[in-house]
Amino acid sequence: MIYWKSDKFWLGRLREFPDIMTQGRTLKELEENMRDAYLMMILDDVPKGYAIKEITVGNAVTWCGD
Repeated sequence: MIYWKSDKFWLGRLREFPDIMTQGRTLKELEENMRDAYLMMILDDVPKGYAIKEITVGNAVTWCGD
């Protein structure tokens, strides 16, 4: 995540998905909002009852579920 402080909010965007951008009053809130925005994007067409599993590709963790 790339993030910075504006006059009122912390703003951030994901390097891998630059269209995902959000804000928060605190850095912690920004991180929570970023996770929510990411989930909304990747789960857009996924039906209810889905499962999330953490996997590793190479040396990078690709997703950490709740």
